Amino acid sequence: KNKQAMIRLLSPVSRAAENSPLIKDLLDSGDLYYPLAWTAAEAYQFLKETPQYESSGIVLRLPDWWKQRIKPQVAVTLGDKKQKTINLDAMLDFKLKVALGGETLTRRELKKLLAMDEGLVYFKGQWVEVDQAKLQEALNHWETVAAKAAEDGLSFIDGMRLLAGAPADLSRMKGAEAEKRWAFVEPGRWLGSLLDQLRSPDEIRHAHPGKALKATLRPYQQEGVNWLWLLSRVGLGACLADDMGLGKTIQVIALLLLIKKSRDKTDAHAPSLLVLPASLLSNWKAELARFAPSLRCQFIHRSEMDQQAMTELAGNPEPVFSRTDLVLTTYTTLARQKWLHELRWKLVVLDEAQAIKNPGTRQTKTVKLLQSQSRIALTGTPVENRLSDLWSLFDFLSPGLLGTTTRFKAFVKSLATEDGYQYAPLRNLVRPYILRRLKTDRSIINDLPDKTEVRAYCGLSKRQAVLYQSSVRELKQALENPSGIQRRGLVLSYLMRFKQICNHPAQLTGDGAYEPRESGKFIRLAALCEEIASRQEKVLVFTQFREMTGPLASALEQLFGQPGLVLHGGTAVKRRQKLVDQFQDEQGPPFFVLSIKAGGTGLNLTQASHVIHFDRWWNPAVE
Repeated sequence: KNKQAMIRLLSPVSRAAENSPLIKDLLDSGDLYYPLAWTAAEAYQFLKETPQYESSGIVLRLPDWWKQRIKPQVAVTLGDKKQKTINLDAMLDFKLKVALGGETLTRRELKKLLAMDEGLVYFKGQWVEVDQAKLQEALNHWETVAAKAAEDGLSFIDGMRLLAGAPADLSRMKGAEAEKRWAFVEPGRWLGSLLDQLRSPDEIRHAHPGKALKATLRPYQQEGVNWLWLLSRVGLGACLADDMGLGKTIQVIALLLLIKKSRDKTDAHAPSLLVLPASLLSNWKAELARFAPSLRCQFIHRSEMDQQAMTELAGNPEPVFSRTDLVLTTYTTLARQKWLHELRWKLVVLDEAQAIKNPGTRQTKTVKLLQSQSRIALTGTPVENRLSDLWSLFDFLSPGLLGTTTRFKAFVKSLATEDGYQYAPLRNLVRPYILRRLKTDRSIINDLPDKTEVRAYCGLSKRQAVLYQSSVRELKQALENPSGIQRRGLVLSYLMRFKQICNHPAQLTGDGAYEPRESGKFIRLAALCEEIASRQEKVLVFTQFREMTGPLASALEQLFGQPGLVLHGGTAVKRRQKLVDQFQDEQGPPFFVLSIKAGGTGLNLTQASHVIHFDRWWNPAVE
C-alpha cells in the first residue's frame, strides 16, 4: 500500500525525468532522496528547467532573487541632448554602457564578469545570471552601431527604429535573440519627453486658435489638435485615423487656424495644401465657411475656376498665394497641374488618404512629389487590405521610416516568424505618428447612442431563382477546361453576376423592367422602409452599383409618397452639397440613395436614423 502511494507521489518526478537528464540522474542514482550541495552550474541547470518541472506537476519553492533575477545588459540611450530642430534626418546623440540592475559597470568590472564561469555567478554581492557569449555578442553589435553613429551620426529615423525593437536598416539582424535578452534601447531625457507627448495627447500643452474657430471642440478633439500641432511644429508626419464621425475635419481646421495665428511676419509666406476626393470639395467648402471664415481659401478645381483662370494661376501663383492660407485641390487635378509640385507648402493634408494605398499608381506617385514642411494624412482605415497600404501611407508621411518597399516586405516577413513578438516592432515604430479614437470608446464620446446592426435575410423570387440556377450551371461548364488566371477571372465575373441577380433580374438582363415583386431584396427593402416611413424617420440606402440608384429611388418614392435624393459618381460636384443640405433639413426628403464609393466618405449626413446597405462592398473596410 505504501509502495503504491510512493509511486503516485513520484509520478510527477518520473514525468519530469523523461525530458530532464538532471532529474533522471538524480532519480537513477537515488540522490533525489537526500539533501544535496550543488555547484552554481548544477543549481543554474535546475533553475532553468523549473518551467518544465511545474508542467509535469511538481510544486516548487524558488528563492525570490531568482523570480526577480537580474542580469547584465547592454544599455543604449538615444536622444539625451535637446535638438534645436527636429525632422526625420535630425541627428541624435548615442550613449552605450553595460548595466547591472540599474548600476553602470566599469570596464574593469565588465572584463571580470566576462571572465567568470557561464550561468549563475556571484558578483558584487548578489547572484547574477549571465551568458558571456550572448552578452559579448550583443556588446559587439552595439559597439559597431556606436562606431557608425560616431562616424556618420544617428538619424532620427534610425533612432526610432532602434527604439521600436527593429534593426536600424530594417534588415534581419544576426544575433537578434541576443540583443532582445541582453540589451535594451531607451530614449534619453529630451527624446523621451517628446515621445511621451506623442503617445499621450492629453499630456501635450494646450493649443487653441481662439475666437477664430467658430466652434467648441470636444475634449478628445482638443487633444487631437494639440497632437497635430506638436507634430507639425517639429516637422514629423501625422496620421489622424479617428473613426468616421469623430470630427477629423474640425480638428484640421483648428490646426490651420493655429498655423495662421502663429505665423511669424518675418517668415516667407507659404500656404497649406489640402488634397481630397472631388466628392468632398463641397463639404470642406461649407465647413471652412462655417467654422473658419477668417481662413483665406483658394479652390483649384474645374468646378470652382475655368481653364483660363487655372492657366493664368499656374503661370504666376505668387500674387494669389501670398494672400492665401489654404489651397484645396483634388487628387485628379493635382496629377494634371504639375506646377503644384514645384511649390513648397507649409503643410500638406491628404483627406481620405487611403487614396494613396497603392504605391505604383500615378495618383500615389504624384502626391509623393509634393514638397512641404510637414504632412498629415486623414483616414479612418489606415490599412484596408494589406500592410503595404501602411508602407505607402508612411512613405508619404515620413519617407524612409519604413525603408524601401523591398526592405519593408523582408522586415514584415521576418516579423511573421518571430515567436511571441509578431508585429510589435512595427506597431511600436508607427505608433507615435498615428492617433486613432473609436466611436465605441465611451471615454471618448459618451452621448452617442449605440449602433444596432441587423442582418436582413431575403428570399429569391421565382425569376431570380431560375436565373441563379442557370448561371450556376453555366459556371460549372465554363470551369471544366480553364485554369490559372483565366479560371479566377471566370469565378470573379460570375460572382458579380450572382450579386446582380440577387439585387434584381433587370440589373443582369439590362431590360430596365425593375418590378419590385421580381426581387426578394426589393420586397424586403419595402418592408423595412414601410416601418421607417410610419415613424416619419429618415433613411440612407447605399448600393455598390450606380445603375441601381435610379430604380431604388423610384421604388422608395412610391413607398414614402414623395421623391427622395440620389447621389453617385456622375453627380456634379457643385450639386452634391446642395443634396446634403436638402437631406439635412428636418423638412427635407425622407430618403437618400447613394453609391457607396461616391457617397460613403466625407459627407455629413446626420439626419438619418437608419442606414441600409442594399448590397455589400467586397471589402468591409470601405463600408
